[in-house]
Amino acid sequence: MEGHVKPNRIEPSQALSEPADVITHDVRNPFETLTHPVNSRVKQIWAIGGGKGGVGKSLIASSLAITLSRLGNKVVALDLDLGGANLHTTLGVDLPKQTLSDFFSGRTKKLEDCTIPTGIPNLDLISGAQDDLGVANISHGQKVKLLQSVRDLDADYLIFDLGAGTNLHTLDFFLFSDIGLLTLLPEPTSIENGYRFIKGAYYRRLRLSRQLKEIHSLIDMAMDSKNPLGIRSPSDLFREVNKMSPEAGMKLKEEIGRFRPKLMVNQARTQTDIDIGFSVKTVCKKYFGIDMDYIGYLDYDSAVWQAIRRKRPLMLEFPNAKLVSSLERVVQYLVKRHGHQKNDIY
Repeated sequence: MEGHVKPNRIEPSQALSEPADVITHDVRNPFETLTHPVNSRVKQIWAIGGGKGGVGKSLIASSLAITLSRLGNKVVALDLDLGGANLHTTLGVDLPKQTLSDFFSGRTKKLEDCTIPTGIPNLDLISGAQDDLGVANISHGQKVKLLQSVRDLDADYLIFDLGAGTNLHTLDFFLFSDIGLLTLLPEPTSIENGYRFIKGAYYRRLRLSRQLKEIHSLIDMAMDSKNPLGIRSPSDLFREVNKMSPEAGMKLKEEIGRFRPKLMVNQARTQTDIDIGFSVKTVCKKYFGIDMDYIGYLDYDSAVWQAIRRKRPLMLEFPNAKLVSSLERVVQYLVKRHGHQKNDIY
């Protein structure tokens, strides 16, 4: 590791203080008509998300994709940072001529027509749309069309590189994946935005659950901090649901138990930075009742900005870097522990 300058200690009680509520006004369910294709080759979809920009999502997404491809898997990396796509840069690929803009506009009939080779064996790329000023605001229908098409791609693994923030498209892409990985930096702003992201995904998942239709009104109410029932936290929501129906309370508890996002701390310099991951895990368990899986941390490494400046994949430009070994261990852990586990939300 470089630059062991100890930063100011980040107290979990301060960094994870309650941010402004995440309001998800659009209650349409993009998963309502989706089903797993019977003959789908896709084993799993991994989504890399984060509450803010600059936390290393694209670098991690490209590195995980390369590592999976090296294990003999056919991989497709999708840049879903709509309006701010740069996954092609971290993969060392020039700006593609065909992007998701062509798919959304209908210039290409199939999503696979937007797939381009990266020059790395077993790894293809679908570049994010960036030539359309309104692409960040795709319609509900376009989102459903995209989600319906991704599992028809000829690949073993799909890697989603998500955009920053908590807009509905980003949350839905995260929830659609089989493995949702949240990455954050050991900084107050990143931690707070990461917490906001988890909160948004949490309530969005509950609101879209087919098993919880009878309590959707209470879930909507919980997303408004000024609601008349005084629901200020998931525990308050659980209390009100139990009052209404103990059976509904059990369904809520089961749904919460199925939400198991992964967490990774990026650019760690000290033990204090590493411990941030454990603090976030603890707070999420206490506040949301979810068992977040803290799968590890990545050391700060100057090789990252050098690779980005050279527009070369980190895994290829600095194959002996400690960071590369850490990323490889993350992939091995996820493949071994989670196998071909499928998303149960749709």
